[in-house]
Amino acid sequence: MYTALRLQRKLKPELGRGDVEIVVVTPNPYMTYQPFLPEAAAGSISPRHVVVPLRRDLDGCTIVIGEARTIDHAKRTVTVATLATEEEGAGATEFTYDELVLAPGSISRALPLPGLADFGIGFKTVEEAIGLRNHVIEQMDIASSTRDPAIRDAALTFVFVGGGYAGVEALAELEDMARYTSRYYHNLKPEDLKWILVEAADHILPEVGEELGRYAVSELRARNIDVRLETRLDSCEDRVAVLSDGSRFPTRTVVWTAGVKPAPILAATDLPLNERGRLTCTAQLAVAGVEHAWSAGDAAAVPDITSDEPGAECAPNAQHAVRQTKVLAENIVASLRGEPLQEYAHKYAGSVASLGLHKGVAHVYGRKLKGYPAWLMHRVYHLSRVPTFNRKARVLAEWTLAGLFKREIVSLGSLEHPRAQFELAAGGRRNGRGDGNGAKKKEKDTGPQDGSDSGSSRGS
Repeated sequence: MYTALRLQRKLKPELGRGDVEIVVVTPNPYMTYQPFLPEAAAGSISPRHVVVPLRRDLDGCTIVIGEARTIDHAKRTVTVATLATEEEGAGATEFTYDELVLAPGSISRALPLPGLADFGIGFKTVEEAIGLRNHVIEQMDIASSTRDPAIRDAALTFVFVGGGYAGVEALAELEDMARYTSRYYHNLKPEDLKWILVEAADHILPEVGEELGRYAVSELRARNIDVRLETRLDSCEDRVAVLSDGSRFPTRTVVWTAGVKPAPILAATDLPLNERGRLTCTAQLAVAGVEHAWSAGDAAAVPDITSDEPGAECAPNAQHAVRQTKVLAENIVASLRGEPLQEYAHKYAGSVASLGLHKGVAHVYGRKLKGYPAWLMHRVYHLSRVPTFNRKARVLAEWTLAGLFKREIVSLGSLEHPRAQFELAAGGRRNGRGDGNGAKKKEKDTGPQDGSDSGSSRGS
């Protein structure tokens, strides 16, 4: 989105004359600002303000809602499956191009653990974030209304796997939200909820450094969150989370945020990939060894020319990705006009992370901050980075209102099954939550199934 936005500005005269066409192929008609997903899950920001509508902001581009299946760069063609081709049963549509920008980012790296595909919940999309919020509140509803201690204990046990940005921020924000929500239940107390963070390494939040990582662990444990380092999830079959240290936790919530991998479309191209499956790129953000192909972000292995370490590459995070798009767009325009290209160079500035309302850690330009100052820096930084003035104003307005009024504690899980009540009224088959048997149906409704780590989108 950032590349297309800058291209339509730089090429406005050519677009006006019809000499240039910018086509954006994307599965969704919006861009998600992933650093705000934890706050959206906690109810601090409306979900619609976490996304940027492409058709409005890329008004100079042609937007194609679809999924690229294969790319033949030798022939300059890409096959795209769109909603129309699926309806028509016509397979995929073939597009031709002159210049290719391949920036699909990354997807969740879900390991083949028993039960994970059936019961795991991801945290990489806005749909997953809102689904998880609804799920947590529904589990509190179940625990409040049951007399079975086993069901109550499983409903109030929340296991998060992965100690990167995604896992820590999601857990911290949701624990904050659930603790506040519990005051409105006559038979639930904050200490009844059990929150468990599972991390295979001996520390969490490696981007902010060991010292702040240890502070984050102590902060979470002070809130009665069970942080288990050097521990792995072995399975979650039958709604029982089994850890490598032998612990077993009956739970209805396993949130997987343990890593990402390159998008599958990269393997369906004839472009050069490195050993990790990312596109091999030059410092000019061109795909190495071929012409008229460019990349940036998580999908691109870009040399870090500011590092003294041989073979160093830019980390796959938003700090680099957003800055790369500026150079990428400039270089595409320069190549079209026969001008020299520039190299991408950015020295890592640091990182910020939220640990819930008014709590956070930050390591920026060598300075370490904790608590409220770090949380404030986290908000200020991401407010400055969220695209478009429209979204900045809306997010700021929501934060202001959230400071003046009480949290929203409404679960809208029925949005996931909008036709359930009508199907029941029309005499159709009962499904979703339309049959009134809430506890049994919710037993099966765990939300999105793929794991995720939005940590790759962080960085300041």
